[in-house]
Order: sequence, then C-alpha cells, then structure tokens
Amino acid sequence: MAISPDFGPLYPIVSFAAIVLVTWIIARSLSAIIGRLFSRVAPLLAIHAKRIAWVSIWSIGIIFALEQLGLRIDLLLLIVGLLGAAAIVANVDTLRNLSSKYFSDAYVPFKVGDLIKVCGQSGKVIEINPMSTILLTENEELVSIPNSIFLREIVVNATPHVWKEVAIPIVIDSRIDLAEFESEVIKSCNKLRLHLDERFPPIITVKSREPKSTSLVLTLMIKDPDRKEGIISEVNLRVAEIIERMGRKRR
Repeated sequence: MAISPDFGPLYPIVSFAAIVLVTWIIARSLSAIIGRLFSRVAPLLAIHAKRIAWVSIWSIGIIFALEQLGLRIDLLLLIVGLLGAAAIVANVDTLRNLSSKYFSDAYVPFKVGDLIKVCGQSGKVIEINPMSTILLTENEELVSIPNSIFLREIVVNATPHVWKEVAIPIVIDSRIDLAEFESEVIKSCNKLRLHLDERFPPIITVKSREPKSTSLVLTLMIKDPDRKEGIISEVNLRVAEIIERMGRKRR
C-alpha cells in the first residue's frame, strides 16, 4: 500500500509562492490593459496609472501571501490603508477631472469646434484632453478649464444649429469593410430624410482604430428636437442590423 507524502509543513510556502505568482500575473495584465486604454489619449497619465495599479496589486498580493506564512499583518494593513488614502487625497483633483471628462463626453453637449460659454469665459473649443478643455477666445487667448467644472456649472453652447446635431457612437469589427459599411448606413439614414435637415447630410467619421475594432461617430442634423430620442433609437436599430448582416457575410 503506497503511502502519500505529507505536504502539511510545505503548504504555507506553496500557498505563498502561488499567491505571489498570481499577483504578478494580475499586476502585469492590469498594467497592460491600462496602458492600452490611456496611451493614445494621455501617455503620461498612462504611465502613472500603470504604476499605481502595479503597486496596489502587489500590496494586496503581498498581504495575502504573508498571511499564509502565519505572520501578523495588522500593522501592514494599516500602513497600506494610510498610504492609499494619502494617494487618493493627493490626486483627488486629477481623478475628478479625469472622470469628469468621460461623463462630459456623454452628458455635456459640446465638442471640438463649438462655441461655448462657462464660468464667465467664452470661446471656441480647440482641445478636450483628459484633464481640461481648452478654449480660444475672441482676443486669441487660450483658456484652460478643468473638466470637473462642466459637471458643476451651466454650459452655454452658442454654436449655430447645435440643437439639431445628433452624434451617435458606433463600434464595428475591424474585419468589416469600412467603405461598404458607411455606404449602407448613409443609405439607411436617407430613408429617414423626412426627419432630417436636408442641408446637412449624414456624416460618418473615424474616431479611433484598434486591431480588433473601429470606433466611428455618425452625425445627423434633425428637424424637430422633440423627435430626437425616437430618431436615435431608430438609427441605432438600423445600424445594429447592418453590423449583424455584414458580420455574417465575413464569417
């Protein structure tokens, strides 16, 4: 009868090594993901975000690993908690502006090229970066406004016809022929021309390209703002059908 070896004394060491290995994999993977997400919009921010993620994951992993060895981690938990709180307090403005940028993309109706007024400042939007929005005033002065301002203050968009504009984000598989997709979408939108301003035909612009997907923006000019939500829903449905149909053709 074979006698199975007793790994009891080695279990804490094996667990320690396993947790360190898993921590390394998670930290490396998360750093790579953050790098891809932020490298195009803010390379410097990507570097800092990767460092913070790396240190945070390793701190948590080491705490769990040391616990497997039977060591007291109360003091270490307190130190890590204090350091984390200090880091958040030190970067609270940066985090607020960064998060506000993505909320403003969805809920604040202005884009590069628009004429806006906010906090007593007015000018043409020439840049929207993760930290601030840059305006060019009539006196050719540059005004930098933190993105968090746009979620707290009233913003006036003085661009002509801006109330008619509808921007619909679209993401398609990179294998789909872009020219064919654009033609199909424009053709489908023309069937809604009774609700669109014929002076401004639908336009599709490329926002970004990734190895597996392409991000687009479909811009429409509507006649009646009261029908905006209905038109957006209808267009989204038509675009989804086109993506599904063209996706089946590529299989």
